[in-house]
Amino acid sequence: MKTIIHVVQHLSPGGLETMVLNMLAFSDPCYRVFICSMEGSTQQIMANWTQLAPFKHQIIGLDKPQGISLSTIKKLHSVLKDYQADIVHSHHIGPLLYTSCAIQYNSNRIKHIHTEHDAWHLNNYKHRVIQYISLQLSTPIVVADADFVSRKIRNIFKTYPIYTIKNGINPSLFTIGDKYQARNKLQISLPKHATMIGNAARFETIKGQQHLIEALRLLPASFHLLFAGSGSTLVALQQLVRQYKLAHRVHFLGHVDDMPTFYQALDLFCLPSNNEGFPLSILEAQACGIPCIANDVGGVKETLSTDSILVPNNTAITLSTAIKSMPHQTISYDAREFILTHNHAQAMTKAYEQLYFSGGNI
Repeated sequence: MKTIIHVVQHLSPGGLETMVLNMLAFSDPCYRVFICSMEGSTQQIMANWTQLAPFKHQIIGLDKPQGISLSTIKKLHSVLKDYQADIVHSHHIGPLLYTSCAIQYNSNRIKHIHTEHDAWHLNNYKHRVIQYISLQLSTPIVVADADFVSRKIRNIFKTYPIYTIKNGINPSLFTIGDKYQARNKLQISLPKHATMIGNAARFETIKGQQHLIEALRLLPASFHLLFAGSGSTLVALQQLVRQYKLAHRVHFLGHVDDMPTFYQALDLFCLPSNNEGFPLSILEAQACGIPCIANDVGGVKETLSTDSILVPNNTAITLSTAIKSMPHQTISYDAREFILTHNHAQAMTKAYEQLYFSGGNI
């Protein structure tokens, strides 16, 4: 039985981590698959993310300290050896470096796959140097999760071969549901015919939530905002809401475990980010039949169905105009069909498995 070990920086709710969990869920049962998190102990990881419960025997925590850690390289080497890994699959730059170092000490040849989930970090000279060294150490097969990411990598590492496998989600989990039942489940009290705009992302400046709050000022009073997430700008966003006297129209839910219900409660989903790779939140919302509005950054345009809207910037006027132009309070079956056709996690997982064990074109 072949063994596959994914190496990630940390295991906490997020797009990259959810994508790796989907790969566990849809992997061929003839393979043993594990996730190795550099940060956190196994006990801490399991306690902090309840969705990991079904995979508790497949989670490995290395408990990496801050900064460069030689001991973590040794721990990862031991994991690869003890679990008799055939494939090691790193995700993002930190795991790439540590994996490239760890496999140098293994007597058995381990095939290394690396996925780039965004390209913005390669604007940093230090990151480009680390990436170059890592690629030279283990010569991994490199996969981009979007055409945009692939083009960016090729522009930097000219001759290095790049595959593209787009991220997928589980459309059996993210399904069309009853909006009013979902709102009751989330305990949101709204007027019967309120139009709910949703956003699910970390509260960081780069995610652009402040633009969405500013856009709400330009929309009729029947429009409300629903936020899922947490982060460093939460207090500033709450202050902005109070400043604009919008507290009765903006709802902060904090961390939400039941994301399908969150999307089902919406009329439309908006992602006004300043920077993105290949955002899973847009895929999840559309799988629930919720049309999306998103800023044209990164690989966002690759995620949208024809029922959704790509805007050229995330200013309040642009966002509010796009929101007004979209049909409201209607389910988009075309959006769900788009996800079923292009972004099913099962197809994504099979494409990776083909790359793991055949190495052929995909």
